[in-house]
Amino acid sequence: MKKIRKNLTFWVLLAIIAGILLGHFSPATAIAMQPLGKYFIDVVKLFINPIIVVTIVTGICGMESMKKVGRIGGKALLYFEVVTTLALVIGIAVAYLVQPGVGIDTSGVEVADVSKYRNDGAISMMSFFRDNSTIQFLLGSIVVGILLSRSAYKTTVLAQVQWAAKYLFMALGWVMKLSPIGAFGGMAFTIGKYGLAALLPLGKLMLCVYITMFLFIIFVLGAVLRYYNISIWKFLRYLRDELLIVLGTSSSEAALPALMNKLERMGCHRSVVGLVVPTGYSFNLDGTSIYLSMAIIFLAQVFNVQLTWEQIITIIGVLMVTSKGAAGVTGSGFIILASTLAAVKVIPVQGLALLLGVDRFMSEARAITNFIGNGVATIFLSNQESLFDRSMMEERFKERLP
Repeated sequence: MKKIRKNLTFWVLLAIIAGILLGHFSPATAIAMQPLGKYFIDVVKLFINPIIVVTIVTGICGMESMKKVGRIGGKALLYFEVVTTLALVIGIAVAYLVQPGVGIDTSGVEVADVSKYRNDGAISMMSFFRDNSTIQFLLGSIVVGILLSRSAYKTTVLAQVQWAAKYLFMALGWVMKLSPIGAFGGMAFTIGKYGLAALLPLGKLMLCVYITMFLFIIFVLGAVLRYYNISIWKFLRYLRDELLIVLGTSSSEAALPALMNKLERMGCHRSVVGLVVPTGYSFNLDGTSIYLSMAIIFLAQVFNVQLTWEQIITIIGVLMVTSKGAAGVTGSGFIILASTLAAVKVIPVQGLALLLGVDRFMSEARAITNFIGNGVATIFLSNQESLFDRSMMEERFKERLP
């Protein structure tokens, strides 16, 4: 009993169930719980940029050469492009196979204002860097790390940075103890505001999205780990606390600092963790890619639009750019969809109104898949660069096994 009381997984899961029940039976009260989830995420976000700084600075200073830093960054971007493109193709293929949009009655759907989601083109790289503080701190930290590695004061400054990192992660550990409260507030608000009944009309699409992302995690990301003889199931078990936090808050950012800490503790080199995870949160959005491609094909089926091969290739091409350029921008999912629909010019943009009611429920699947995808990418690239301590991984995995 004492062991259960100290088990964070138990309390987060209990909080999620309590949030669902409150949202269903007392929607007004549940909606008032929104600040609990919002403020928890806001507090965790305060740790993201400082952790990026200390992780990258100490990681680069511990690297043998700057050439290796550049090589890791290049491999990471190539990996992100390959895997996210595969996710886009899988999303389109499954949508055509299952056809979740066929037979959907649009007559009873309330027409919503989607003008705020319109976008005349892809989000520019300038606005991407301006609005994405994670990328700003990532690039700034790389520059500081390179300068410090060549400085005569390297040892002194590095000792201070490592001291700061120790207490930063200690403080994060205390904040994460409050995660059940954040998970409760996030889940209660979602169910209270949108209601379980909102799932029924578009239940086929939701089920399709969740199953596709589950299979993507197990078979595609699982295959990436299996290449280095690592079990996807043991990895998921190792991250179970963070996965439940992401599920409860619908935000992968809520567990980003904890993910970086856990990857480092399981044997990934600090420099790889510092470079890959923050970059991945902007460029390696596997779950978002699957959802966006499936959503567009779904809308085409709803409006009985027969897309040509050229139009499908255009959809993939536009999404390859916009799904990354819109990272960190509020309402980015609908901006991306509107941009793509505008580029194809055969599917009504007003169709976005169909997705407004259930988008929140699918954000959990997107966030979890993005979260796991970035963890897998870090492990893969650490192994690629021979910067992975397998003995540490086995020790961490044993801690989680009964």
